[in-house]
Amino acid sequence: MTPPAPFTAAHVRDALRALHDPARALGSARFFKTGKGQYGEGDRFLGVTVPAQRVVARAHRALPPPEIEALLASAIHEERLTALLILIDAYGRGDDEAKRACFDLYLRNLAWVNNWDLVDSSAHLIVGDWLLTRDRRLLRKLARSTILWERRVAMVATLAFIRAGESEDTFAVATILLGDAQDLMHKAVGWMLREVGKHAGEDTLRSFLKEHAAAMPRTALRYAIERFPEAERKAWREVKRR
Repeated sequence: MTPPAPFTAAHVRDALRALHDPARALGSARFFKTGKGQYGEGDRFLGVTVPAQRVVARAHRALPPPEIEALLASAIHEERLTALLILIDAYGRGDDEAKRACFDLYLRNLAWVNNWDLVDSSAHLIVGDWLLTRDRRLLRKLARSTILWERRVAMVATLAFIRAGESEDTFAVATILLGDAQDLMHKAVGWMLREVGKHAGEDTLRSFLKEHAAAMPRTALRYAIERFPEAERKAWREVKRR
């Protein structure tokens, strides 16, 4: 019996286009700030929900790496996200050699991991997980990139370390990014700091805040202290104002 032909990127594109919703696509374009001069300028949408994309990704989990890479290079947002969902699944199921190949594919295609949802759904599960037991200097390099999404990858990747009980690299990357001009980075920094407080304990977070709160962007500080009691949140905001 002849084995079935392998899936291709075209199969995934066809599956996603069958779910096309023009009204949702317009809403997604507004939500992800695709207007001129906005962070998602020029991004295009089909209007496919993330749960539906997960179904498509599971159905095409055997997509070969070159086809994942081809799909990831799409101008269509949902095609890029679905490619990442397939890659994350392949990484999670793979041995060290397969994981390394997924990690390398991800880094080769960072230019296509170019919106906050794409970064946030993948950076910690591939980049962070791979670096858990390896040299992490790459994250410092990405944190100093001129490309917003590479900086966000550096920050969000540290979620893997936080969940493993480590906070040193999160603090190091956050410190590099405290002066970032982009609000999307302020949110990412604050989010990861809040996760440190959740997993390593609030005193660990407080030790960072004692040194850096006064210099932190307001949004980053607000996100970081979100789990504190109101009275303590107010006290940290006063530190920022002073």
